Amino acid sequence: MRKSLLLIVLFLAVFVLNAQNSFNKKVLATIGNQKVSVGSFLSIYTKNNFGGSDTTSISHAVDLYINFRLKVLDAENRKMDTLSSFKKELAGYRNQLVQPYFEDKKVEEALLKEAYERSCYDVRASHILIKIPPDASPADTLKAWDKIEKIRNEILAGKSFQEAAREYSEDPSARDQGAIPGLRPAKKGNGGDLGYFTVFNMVYPFETVAYNTPIGQISQPVRTRFGYHLIKVTDKRPAMGVAEVEHIFIPLKPDASVADSIKKVKEIETIYQKIKDGMSFEKAAKLYSQDKGSSYLGGLLPKFTSGRIVPQFVINVDSLKPGEVSKPFQTVYGFHIIKLISREKPENFKEEEAYLKSKINGDQRSQLSKQAVINRLKKEDHLKIDSKAKIQVIDELSKKLKEGKLTSESLNTLKSPLIKIGKKNPQTFYQNDFTAYIEKNQNSLNKNGDLEVEIAKLFNKFSDEKLIAYEKLNLDRHHPDFKNLMLEYHDGILLFNLTDKMVWSRATKDTIGLREYYLTHRDKYLWRPRVQAIIMKTSKTRIGDLESVLKTYSNLKSLEDAISKRELSGFNNLEVDSGYYEKGDDEITDQVKWEIGLSKPVFENGKKSASIVLIEKILPVGWKSFKDATGLVIADYQDVLQKQWISSLRKKYPVHINQKVLRELEKKYPEKK
Repeated sequence: MRKSLLLIVLFLAVFVLNAQNSFNKKVLATIGNQKVSVGSFLSIYTKNNFGGSDTTSISHAVDLYINFRLKVLDAENRKMDTLSSFKKELAGYRNQLVQPYFEDKKVEEALLKEAYERSCYDVRASHILIKIPPDASPADTLKAWDKIEKIRNEILAGKSFQEAAREYSEDPSARDQGAIPGLRPAKKGNGGDLGYFTVFNMVYPFETVAYNTPIGQISQPVRTRFGYHLIKVTDKRPAMGVAEVEHIFIPLKPDASVADSIKKVKEIETIYQKIKDGMSFEKAAKLYSQDKGSSYLGGLLPKFTSGRIVPQFVINVDSLKPGEVSKPFQTVYGFHIIKLISREKPENFKEEEAYLKSKINGDQRSQLSKQAVINRLKKEDHLKIDSKAKIQVIDELSKKLKEGKLTSESLNTLKSPLIKIGKKNPQTFYQNDFTAYIEKNQNSLNKNGDLEVEIAKLFNKFSDEKLIAYEKLNLDRHHPDFKNLMLEYHDGILLFNLTDKMVWSRATKDTIGLREYYLTHRDKYLWRPRVQAIIMKTSKTRIGDLESVLKTYSNLKSLEDAISKRELSGFNNLEVDSGYYEKGDDEITDQVKWEIGLSKPVFENGKKSASIVLIEKILPVGWKSFKDATGLVIADYQDVLQKQWISSLRKKYPVHINQKVLRELEKKYPEKK
């Protein structure tokens, strides 16, 4: 029974859909020799919310739509859509409108959520690096992999990560570095410790493995553009955020003696005791800190995040509240005391969203969305690559490159089909298309690397570019919504350009017509009762003082001069506005009694300010001059030109409305009162 009911529901749904599609194809109107379907009208009618909250009747909406189609038809008949300026403008809009079709929203939303979750935590990790370039040959890649795997097995067997980093890592910061006279001081190695970092501080593959590895464990080897890494996560804590501190620093050389170390410890503890005894931190920093870049500022450092500072700073910032001072602590550079000034932790997702989006767009992870689109298009557009033709062309290209004889002519025998895109009547690219691409882009090849690998990478890029270009070319066919949107822009640009020519610019340039219209309709352009006034605004707490000062002026002229020259005693920051005001123009002048002189104070609801109005003149009802009325005259004259234009278009392109179809539409979309 339930199955039968489901079949009936599905049948009715299909029947209703087919009936609607059939109705949409009906001819609603004929304009000249152009037929207008119900569907084309409804696409605009429903989009503009007619019949929703709007009370526009169907018949009136149809009339407006026909006027719109008349203008577009006339623009097309004038060949305005063939002008280079029109094509350039439409192409510019198209380039913007295609972008959403080449983004994977699910991937982008997942990346955004992932980035926010990671931004809420700082990770501390150590690493071991075995360098290998991104374009390394398979043999060199395998060699590096075997090496990093061997190191990992040694650590799992009991060797300390720190010891392995000092012995094997090709990141030089892992080992102690001796001083080079005149160039650099001695530097103690970090044993692979990278300190704390957060989202976007590291390259994306490294960041991902670091955030996904449990504290205390060793990751599997991870490949980045620098090579292979092993990662050991040593801590994970809520994000420090952006901190601002004041800082006192006493340096200690890496090779310092025990006696020197004891001396420095006593020095930093003495400074700390002085602060405890009442000396201000800023004074102590100016007197004792040996950080020349900050001591003269009272120890103030630029704001920093966890990825830009040694880990001991992160730990101490986490232990402080704004205004609190840390105990002395040691880093690889020496001894420190800090005072926390402020700390800004990550906000909620909504507050951080825009910032995270901008960071993702400029980051390696943005390629994931693009790759997801490429993978989808490969299926949807039926991409096919002839593997034999691909191998052949890569072999021949690598030979010619090694010989230094790569030219299109030297490979003119390679003409076999290489790539096909599309199911019916596919677009085909041949081997010689790819050889021409390589010839043009050969400077981007690493000639010292594995040429077959390099050419294969460029082949993937070539294939992706052709796939994207094919999809862009066929977006109108693949996506009806995009086709409709482009049609709207096409018609909209034509409508704007022709309306500007026939109405807007024409009205502003026709000075004789404007003056004649003004003189004929002069009674439309009247001043309502108005005042010439000065509005003075100050705080509510000082409005009484302002009123007293204003009353000290013996006459209106002297008061006007004092206001214009800003010479009111004690009110240099007074807000002053002046002009002519009709009723309804200004909230403050509407509230005062229209009499020459000073008004009583006006207190606006919910605002901290109050105002006094000085009325200089009261002007009666009167005609506006042509200059004063020009804006209104132009608008009215444009309406006249618009009506004349529509009338001429309806004569030029006779309009016939199918009344039967119109009545059906009126039943489906009744007018809302």
